[in-house]
Amino acid sequence: MTSPHVVVPLRIHSFESTAPGPRLIVLGGVHGNETCGTAGIHRVLAELDGGTLALLRGALTMVPVANPLARQRQRREGERNLNRLFQPNMAPVDYEARITNLLCPLLDRHDVLLDLHSFQSAGDAFAMIGPRDNVGGLEPFSRAFEEGQMALRIGTPCVVEGWLDIYAASLAYRAGLPGGAPVNDAALAFGWGTNEYMRSQGGYGVTLECGQHLDPAAPQVAYRAILSALRTLGMIAPETAPPATLPAPPVLLRLVSVTDRTDQEDRFVREWATFDAVARGEAIGVREDGTMLHAERDGFIVFPNAQALPGTEWYYFAVESDRVL
Repeated sequence: MTSPHVVVPLRIHSFESTAPGPRLIVLGGVHGNETCGTAGIHRVLAELDGGTLALLRGALTMVPVANPLARQRQRREGERNLNRLFQPNMAPVDYEARITNLLCPLLDRHDVLLDLHSFQSAGDAFAMIGPRDNVGGLEPFSRAFEEGQMALRIGTPCVVEGWLDIYAASLAYRAGLPGGAPVNDAALAFGWGTNEYMRSQGGYGVTLECGQHLDPAAPQVAYRAILSALRTLGMIAPETAPPATLPAPPVLLRLVSVTDRTDQEDRFVREWATFDAVARGEAIGVREDGTMLHAERDGFIVFPNAQALPGTEWYYFAVESDRVL
């Protein structure tokens, strides 16, 4: 574990218009091996600095590398996943907790979050949104329409909902295993990422998965998403030449389960890509002891990670959603 005295600083870029308006924060590099968001942010920064892009109202904050230690080490995490347990901590014990204590006050000062990521497997870019409006105990929310509009206008071919529900269900499953830890508020809090924190403070947020880590198109996806968010909020001028045809509405999926890798010898039956369709009963993977894992129903593989460590998420499963954005 890194000493508390080791300092890898956070770089923050802020722009304030003289005209009041929304306050948007954009994060890149929450995971150190995900570089497309950083590239997209740097491109927008260059245009703002060069005068080819103007902030007409509101405030914009951009953090190109939200986890500098992980980026320095060129891996997903510095000491742990920054996108978990994303809450202020009075007694931080690791680097990510200290960075979270810097980022949370930043998010507090904003209305909207765009968090830019990429993923391990092959697959197309997609946006992730939070719950529908509700007053429940897990993630009460009242800004689902605004969040959905933001995701819709980013223009990815797919939008995915349901993260925190799946995390809670996964905890409940693990609690039922021999020696499983009970599900309590602390355990649920570990599932909080940047967007969950943003919603808890009265704002809303969209995560954009820009494609596979090394996809050369991913930085362009990130760049265009930042501009789309700014235009949606009326913070920059509209496009001078809108597209002749509107893009097709995105497919909307809902996460329904997550499967952990339990042993290094667990393996997929083939190389899966995010959003590969599977039929009910179709084989997905094989456990170390020979147990076959099959699709619980017709659906889609999401975030398959053949390199997952034992005890971490191996793949998610999604189905078509009845939600309308």
